[in-house]
Amino acid sequence: MIEINQYLSDFWEGWIAVLTLTCLGLIIIVLFATRRKHRTSLTEETTGHAYDGIEEYDNPLPSWWFNLFVATIVFAALYLILYPGLWKGAWGLISYSKEDGLEFRSDRLESGDYGWTARGQLKHEVAKADAQYGKLFEGYAELSIEEVAKIPKAVATGQRIFASNCAICHGSDAKGAYGYPNLTDNDWIHGGSPDKIKETLLKGRNGQMPAWGALLTPEQIKHTASYVRNLAGLKVSASAEELAEGEKAFQTQCAVCHGNDGKGKTDVGAPNLTDDIWLYGSRQIQIEYTLRNGRNGVMPAWDKILGPDKVHVVAAYIYSLSHKQ
Repeated sequence: MIEINQYLSDFWEGWIAVLTLTCLGLIIIVLFATRRKHRTSLTEETTGHAYDGIEEYDNPLPSWWFNLFVATIVFAALYLILYPGLWKGAWGLISYSKEDGLEFRSDRLESGDYGWTARGQLKHEVAKADAQYGKLFEGYAELSIEEVAKIPKAVATGQRIFASNCAICHGSDAKGAYGYPNLTDNDWIHGGSPDKIKETLLKGRNGQMPAWGALLTPEQIKHTASYVRNLAGLKVSASAEELAEGEKAFQTQCAVCHGNDGKGKTDVGAPNLTDDIWLYGSRQIQIEYTLRNGRNGVMPAWDKILGPDKVHVVAAYIYSLSHKQ
C-alpha cells in the first residue's frame, strides 16, 4: 500500500498545517477588524468610489453576508477536524500523561479522532481488494512465470498493474524512453530470465556508470566514444590511430564492466555496447557526455508496495512482451 508519507515528509506536512491555520486566522482577523470599522447604521453617504457611473454606499456588510462568511469559516474548521486535513489528522495524535509524558498516538493515523481518515479508508479498501482477489494472485504465484505468461487473463491483470505503477517511466507500451529501458526488445541490462525480471521488480536496481571526466583527457574521451560507436557498427569519423587510442582507454577503464568485447555483463548491470540499443543515446556527443559525467539510474523496489504475488503477475506480463506466443 502506498502511503502519502512516502512522498511528504513530516516537515512539509507540518509546514502545510501551519500555513493553513495561519491563513484561516488571518481571514478571521481581517473579517472582524473590517466589521468594527464600519458604521452600524445605514446611510446615504457613498464611499467616494464610482465605477461606470455606479456609486457605492458606505454601509456595513449585510448581516446575511457576514453570517454566511462566518459559517464558511466554521465549516472549514470542522472539515479540517473531521476529514482530518491537518498534519496526519493532528488532533489527538499527541497525548500527555504524568506517567508517559508526551506520547505519539500512531493508532490515530488509521482511525482519526472521529473514526475516519483517508489513510484508514485506503487501508480498508486495499484489505477488501486483497480479500477479494488475494486467492487469485496466490493461485498465479504457485505457477511458474512462464506458465502465468500463457494465461491471457493473468497477463491482462499484470498489464493493468503495470499501467498503474510502471508505465510512468517505461511507457504504456513498455517501450521505455530516454533513460528508461525498453522492456519489449529482449535486450536486458540485468538479465531477462523470469527469475531475473522478478528479482528486478522485487528488489529494484541501482545503475551507476562512473564519471571518467577526471581520469581521461578530453581527447581520450572523444576517442573512446568513437571506439564505442565503432563497436556498435555506427559510422565514425575517427582515424585508425584515434580508434586505437580509444580502444586502449576502453580496455583500461571500461572493459571491467562491459567486457573486453563490449557486450556487457548482466551481473553488474553493464549494458551491451555492440548492438543498436542505447539507453542515453548513440550520438557522439551523447556518448562523450556519458563518459565524462557518468550515469545513475534507479529502479525502485516494488516488494513492499505490490507484494510478491502481484509482482509475480507483473513479471509474467513483462516476460510475455519479449516472448510472444
